[in-house]
Amino acid sequence: MTSGLSNKLTGQIGEYLTCAELGKRGYIATSFTGNVPEFDLIVINPELKTIPIQVKTTRGISWPTKADSWINIEIDDSNKKQIDNGDINVNNPNLIYICVALSELDVGNRDRFFILRKYELQNIATANYRNYMNKHNWERPRNYKSLDNRYDIENLKVYENNWDLIKDEMLKL
Repeated sequence: MTSGLSNKLTGQIGEYLTCAELGKRGYIATSFTGNVPEFDLIVINPELKTIPIQVKTTRGISWPTKADSWINIEIDDSNKKQIDNGDINVNNPNLIYICVALSELDVGNRDRFFILRKYELQNIATANYRNYMNKHNWERPRNYKSLDNRYDIENLKVYENNWDLIKDEMLKL
């Protein structure tokens, strides 16, 4: 299976697993299968209140992201360095993200769900990138223009099964 197809399939599996988990909790959830730029699901409670959800899925222990999604980074071509110009003011900072770690097919493993807000994910992603780049004096070892960044299960542990965030958000509506 090609990487592009595998990535699409991984994302689709995560969205549908999330819909199923939300269904177990009394919500209706429908996936837009990547056709809406800022979110993947709409979650509806019995009172017909709705909230959008963004889903990120991995088959491993980390999720890829781009540093410039979170940080205003300037590329200094003459010195082959990156310059940190502070955090980006992200759109919809309170948008709920559900990060799904798919289990292996081995018996006993389970899919894991980490539920947090976009600004919380930004804090994690920016800290990871800055920690990495500070170790390298803001010079990427191979490609100075690379903005590859990751956050992993260890970063998200405090948000595991944080389903109450969705309930609390619904109560605000």
